Amino acid sequence: MSPTPSLAPRPAGSTAEPEPSAGRDADIIEFPAAPAAKAERRWQDLTGSEAGMATAEYAIATLAAVAFAGLLVLILRSGEVRGLLMNLVELALTAV
Repeated sequence: MSPTPSLAPRPAGSTAEPEPSAGRDADIIEFPAAPAAKAERRWQDLTGSEAGMATAEYAIATLAAVAFAGLLVLILRSGEVRGLLMNLVELALTAV
C-alpha cells in the first residue's frame, strides 16, 4: 500500500489545480501563485500607467506660465501702465 500524497495548504479562493513539485519529494503537491500575488501584479499594471503623469503636469504648468507671461507683456506695453511704472521708478530713485 503506497502512502497518500500530502497537500500544501491551498490559498483561499484558489480554483487552480495542484501542480506536482519539481525536484522535491514526489509526495508533496504545490499550488500555483496565491491570488494576493496576482492582485499585486494587477495593481502594478494599473499604477504603471501613471509613469508619464508628472511630465504631462509639467507641460500644462509650462503652458499656463507662458500664457500668463504673454498677458503681462500685453498689459505692460500699454502706455498707461508704462507711465505708472516710470512714475513709480522715478519716485523710488528720488526718495533717496
